[in-house]
Amino acid sequence: MGWLRYWGPVCAYAGLIFYLSSLPNPEDKLPSFVGLFSDKVLHAVEYAMLGGLFYRAFRWGTNEAVKPWAGFLAVLATSLYGLSDEIHQSFVPHRDASGWDWLADSVGALVGVATVQRLFRWRRPGWLVWESDRG
Repeated sequence: MGWLRYWGPVCAYAGLIFYLSSLPNPEDKLPSFVGLFSDKVLHAVEYAMLGGLFYRAFRWGTNEAVKPWAGFLAVLATSLYGLSDEIHQSFVPHRDASGWDWLADSVGALVGVATVQRLFRWRRPGWLVWESDRG
């Protein structure tokens, strides 16, 4: 049951990305405000979320040997998923593969992992202390 708690969200979100990538015109299925943003920003945000989920799974859903590598593995896995998604899109009508999209996916992965790492550090007692309070 522990595996599902950490890896279930990764699989579900990756499945959502796959589904949206298989649509010839995904903008028809998305809220209208999404069109206000650059395609690259959308890629970065989408993959930042996946990167954060991968980090969470590698950090808390694996054994002790993997935990120190969680950040690296999360960025790597997210970037590779982004690459596979671009290849997948090359087979979808009205879609194409883009190296720039993959770069945005990879940058998003880095941002997502760094954000989740930072958020979990703030949750540790005593971490957020002003320098002058340390004595």
